[in-house]
Amino acid sequence: MVTPDQVKKEKDLLGIADSQDDAFVQFALECAEETILNYCNIKEVPEGLHLAMYRMAADIYRNEQFGQQEAAGKVKSISEGDTTVSFGNVGSEFIEGVLKDYAAVLRRYRKVVF
Repeated sequence: MVTPDQVKKEKDLLGIADSQDDAFVQFALECAEETILNYCNIKEVPEGLHLAMYRMAADIYRNEQFGQQEAAGKVKSISEGDTTVSFGNVGSEFIEGVLKDYAAVLRRYRKVVF
């Protein structure tokens, strides 16, 4: 469960001064926490994974661009003659990438479930 102190710390790390984005920051922390708990098959985030949770939440917050109506797109292709740029969906590729970035750290806390 994400605490108000964790939200404040995450806001400080992201450089957010006002309380306008508190719900978005809390949501990013909850997403990171849920990812850690599900991947590791544990009930609560251990002290040794708190830094990874903050870093993961920052990646999620920055990539998802919460509060904006249009989703962020990833550049799929660029053409120079008559300038064409096409965008693709970031969605599942991003989540897999985030997990891959932190998998080495998370593996130490992972429990096998049969």
